[in-house]
Formats: sequence, structure tokens, C-alpha cells
Amino acid sequence: MKLPIYLDYHATTPVDPEVFRAMTPYFTEIFGNASSRNHEFGWTAESAVAQGREQVAQLIGASEREIIFTSGATESDNLALIGIAEMYQERGNHLITSSIEHKAILDTCAYLEKKDFTVTYLQPDQTGQISAEAVAAAITPRTILVSIMAANNEVGTINPIAAIGKVCKERGVLFHTDAVQAAGRIPLSVEAMGIDLLSLSAHKIYGPKGIGALYVRRRNPRVRLAPMIHGGGHERGMRSGTLNVPGIVGFGKAAELALRNFETENKGIALLRDRLWNGIREQLDEVYLNGHPTERVSGNLNVSFAYVEGESLMMGMKELAVSSGSACTSASLEPSYVLKNMGVGDDLAHTSIRFGLGRFTTAEEIDFAIKKVVATVRRLRDLSPLYEMAKEGIDLKSIQWTGH
Repeated sequence: MKLPIYLDYHATTPVDPEVFRAMTPYFTEIFGNASSRNHEFGWTAESAVAQGREQVAQLIGASEREIIFTSGATESDNLALIGIAEMYQERGNHLITSSIEHKAILDTCAYLEKKDFTVTYLQPDQTGQISAEAVAAAITPRTILVSIMAANNEVGTINPIAAIGKVCKERGVLFHTDAVQAAGRIPLSVEAMGIDLLSLSAHKIYGPKGIGALYVRRRNPRVRLAPMIHGGGHERGMRSGTLNVPGIVGFGKAAELALRNFETENKGIALLRDRLWNGIREQLDEVYLNGHPTERVSGNLNVSFAYVEGESLMMGMKELAVSSGSACTSASLEPSYVLKNMGVGDDLAHTSIRFGLGRFTTAEEIDFAIKKVVATVRRLRDLSPLYEMAKEGIDLKSIQWTGH
């Protein structure tokens, strides 16, 4: 077992060796431009792109003609929201999303609000879910797009995407989902779920960084987008630019592996996640699971450790690569906006740690992580007068603190 142990699979994943082997020839031997139609170098590259497009499409039950390659999910999210807003603005200027979406959605919505679009931000329930009923209630005659993520990147909660898609279809509103954390972790079918646009990223499914995709429905209805990048008319005119052939080959192979290993892989990862959670809560009190207890992606475990500051906990267990629910800003340490919008108090939001398990996580690593987490929390609580006072039954909220 090598240290440090990587438990941050929601941030990124290592490239799978099979993916790396598939990509390698396209850097040096098969280096043609997929748009070069006059010779074999271009034809070979074009054929590789076509195969990658088909493999990515199969992951979500789409047609290969509906896959638009981008530089990553951030660009896919931007293209979906801005592309729809600009194309359909004569029909309406209202968008619906949630308050706990990825920043690629929230910041794009903030940009559109400056362009005279209005955005409704739905609040999740305490498990991090957005209900189809809440979406239905927010739709107006001016609504042109609903964008709700398939699974949350911090707490792993899975949204009722099929139910939301059904509501959107019934009301004639386009539906986009950011499926970055869901792809390869839950079954996805754009037809069964009523999805019109869907964002993907290769590096979250053991593919390379710098390549993503946007699914754009071709019929029932045919979705049209205003392009953000101009020049050359690549990707059905929606996203110009020379195609990243090695990246597309790697993305395709990663999608193929995700589909092939779907059931056994996710079952094994979920068992390890439950082993980690049970190991922690059997030995520590005052630990709280954030997110939905059952409707969550297989590798996610987001836990608040009361009376232990999240950053201190991370610093105390440098052998584990995890992420904190707290985000550093220039002037202060703010708790996670996802947890705050779920109704988690600042005290617990500040103490949260996200563990992300994946394809290469082992039982030995999980057992080591349990020991390290338990030992570090105990040590930090021993130093905390708050924990001692709480154990003595003192209501900490009733204490008048004096400042100097």
C-alpha cells in the first residue's frame, strides 16, 4: 500500500491503463487532423473520432450524431445554458436550476442574469434532492430551460431525473442535466429520462483531462444551440475547433469500460464506502452523514465530525487525499454552499469531509483510512474544550462568548 491514499475521486480520477494504451498511438503515429478529408491520415483520425463518439453515446443511450465534443464539462454547461438562452430568447427568458449546482452552472446563470434573463434557484431538501414537484411549480410560460444535476458533486445525492424530465416534457420546456458525477455511477438513458441536453467529462470516468461532451437531442424535439466558439463549423456548427483526437479516443475507451464494468464495479465501491462509514461511526460519536442515505452515488461519503474543524482534520491526516466541505475565500473560511443550502448549520458544515472512493480503492486502504480518521478526530477532540463541555451536557448555544 502506497501513501498518501487517494480518496478524492470526485475531483478527478487516474487515467485507466486501458484508456492510456488506447490513446498512445494518436499522439505520435496516428496524428492526423480529423477534418483533413483529402488523405489517409485525416481519414484514420476521423474514424477514431467516430468510434469515440459512438462509445460516449452508448454510455447515455444516445445516438452518436447527438454527441458534441468540448474541452470539458464546464464548457458543456456553458454551451448548454448560454446556447439555449440565446437561441430561444424570443420564446422566453426564464431558466430554472438549483442552489447546489456546480459553479459551472451557477456562474453561467449569474452571467445570464446580467443579460436580462431571470433564473429561479430551487432549494433542495435536507438530503440534497430537488423534487419534480418543485420544478413543476417553478415553470412559467416564459421558462425555456430547466438545468438540474443528476448527482451532486459534494454529497453524492442522486436527483429524480426521470421524474423531472417527465415534468419538463409535459410542459414543453427543455431539460439539461449536468451528469458529470453520475456517468458510470448510475444508469443513464436520455430517452427514458426525458433529457434534452446532458454534460459529461472524461476525467471523472478514468479518461483524460481536457475533453468533455454535450449531448444535444436531435428529434422530439430537435434542440438548437447558438454557438459560443466560432470558426470552421466543426461539431454540427455548435462548437468549432480542431478535434482533440487522442482525448476523444481516451474518452470513448473510458465510456466503454464504465459501461462494461458498471454493475460489479459500483457494487464493490459501495461495499467499501459502507465499510468506511461503518468503521468511522462505530468508533466515534457525533458524526453525521450529509446527503441522501440511499439515493447516492456509490463512491461518495460526506461526513461532518462535530467539534473538529474540517481544515484541521485534513491537516492532521495528510496520508489521506480527501476534500473539505469548507472553501477558502480571500478573507474568511466559508462553509460549503451546498451544505448550507441543505440546511446544515455552520458548525457542522465547517466540520465536513468528502471521501471519494473509486475503481482503484482497496479494502486495505479503507481500513488504514478508518484508523487514521478515528485517531485524528480523537486527538483533536481531546484538545477541544467544546467537545468536553458538550459531553458534560452544557448547551453550547446558551454560552455568552466574550471577544477581546
